[in-house]
Amino acid sequence: MNKVLRVAVAFGSRRDDADRGPAVWMNPEDAAARLITDGELAWVHGPRRHELAVVHVAAEQQRGDVRLRDVLGAAPSELVRVVKPGFDRREPRRDLLKRTL
Repeated sequence: MNKVLRVAVAFGSRRDDADRGPAVWMNPEDAAARLITDGELAWVHGPRRHELAVVHVAAEQQRGDVRLRDVLGAAPSELVRVVKPGFDRREPRRDLLKRTL
């Protein structure tokens, strides 16, 4: 089950920062429960929107909390879900029914 996580810190990068773009830092136990490894992309579902972010697994991150960089859909103390995308799953073909008719 994918439990919600609390946003402990949310910050934005600056134009001259070497590392930019959406990222999420999470505890190794939280990442393992979601089958996510360090460096993978994951969906961050916030209260207003969801977007893909790079996952950083950090032992110093408290369990149940995440840190977000450049994720616009969430703010500190809000609840988010971090979900592994199903890129390896084949989507059902919606036009198969049309071909058989």
